[in-house]
Amino acid sequence: MRTTLLFMDDSYLKECEATVLESLPGRVVLDRTVIHPRSGGLVSDTGTLKIGDASYKIVEAIEEGEEVVHMISGQEKIPPGQRVKVELDWERRYRIMRAHTALHVLISILNKNVGALVTGNQVTEDVSRVDLNLEKPDKELVSLAIAEANRILAEGHPVKIYYMSREEAMKVEGIVKLAKAMPPSVDKLRIVEIVGVDIQADGGPHVKDTKEVGQIQFLKLENKGKNNRRVYFKLIP
Repeated sequence: MRTTLLFMDDSYLKECEATVLESLPGRVVLDRTVIHPRSGGLVSDTGTLKIGDASYKIVEAIEEGEEVVHMISGQEKIPPGQRVKVELDWERRYRIMRAHTALHVLISILNKNVGALVTGNQVTEDVSRVDLNLEKPDKELVSLAIAEANRILAEGHPVKIYYMSREEAMKVEGIVKLAKAMPPSVDKLRIVEIVGVDIQADGGPHVKDTKEVGQIQFLKLENKGKNNRRVYFKLIP
């Protein structure tokens, strides 16, 4: 990546110094960032870009090739080489992190119990959803899985992040839980392991321990077509 993604190694970084690589009105590419762009089903982080006394709201970040483009509130063109400070909207990010880890636990249970795979998802700071290739819209099945997930979350399992060669990672049973996609074709894969619970190739931010998540509240189950069910949930508190 032309933009170094600092959250890949430390999801708890709240700010960083960076250099502008290029910009257009309302769009800034930096050499490094703590902002997670919209990807992998996670909504984009938000935050603030500061240059001296001036500050601009980062309303969204998106991946474009090897770069992360920060969409900012101001329309000024910031010159390449300009040093800036990036501040993350931490409270919002932390809720997204918690929901993301909760989702991994829930998916691992449904995969273990009935072989369910993910066909889509959206993780936000409020209501999140996951689409699964379940044969029937079985509300009791999902309710029981969420109850089991909540028990596991409360136990306190460490969440580890490390890297493995693609060749070695693809030998690990259950490392891919997507129905129609494979991890990116790179030499090394970022692995998220919830110790004793789950292991997946994943590129998003997570909490360090499942006790940080709280509990999952089941909201509703929708039928989205043949063998496709959508589960909505949020976290409490």
